[in-house]
Amino acid sequence: MNKNNYQHISDNEILSKFYADRNREWLGIVLERYTLLLFGVCMKYLKNEEDAKDAVQQIFLKAINELEKYEITYLKSWLYKVACNFCLMKLRGEKNFKTYSEDTLLSLPIDDTEHAQIREINLNTLEASLAELNNEQKSCITLFYLQKNSYQEITEKTGYSLLQVKSYLQNGKRNLKMLMEKKRKIE
Repeated sequence: MNKNNYQHISDNEILSKFYADRNREWLGIVLERYTLLLFGVCMKYLKNEEDAKDAVQQIFLKAINELEKYEITYLKSWLYKVACNFCLMKLRGEKNFKTYSEDTLLSLPIDDTEHAQIREINLNTLEASLAELNNEQKSCITLFYLQKNSYQEITEKTGYSLLQVKSYLQNGKRNLKMLMEKKRKIE
């Protein structure tokens, strides 16, 4: 396939062709259009050309896998979000953030008065911070972390797609952490 022959065809038309025959060359054609956009996004976050190039390749692989599973309507905005999330996760992995999971908070010893007070403060902070999340993030965080539902169970209960659930969990967890840290600084 000569990629120049398809410049006049929209992303959605190319994706339709891919979904019809599952030929990955269609994905190559449509993803190539966004190489510079993705590289720019990755440079913005990672600030290193080699890391950005590697990230674009990883994002393409992730996109190919996801596009084979799910039909995406707005490819450009979806790819942009995938790139942002990928870079944020990469940056987050490089920093050693100390996070407190619900299990950690609940496992603090309660026989010690001081620990019990700390645990109570942490639980109150968690509860107050959770209340500040948007409804989608709050419901996904509650269902996943507190009620121990799987991604699939959450999609069935909420009607959100699997990608939405993952996004709400990722963004909700990040927002919850920031809210809790903010509240701890105030205390």
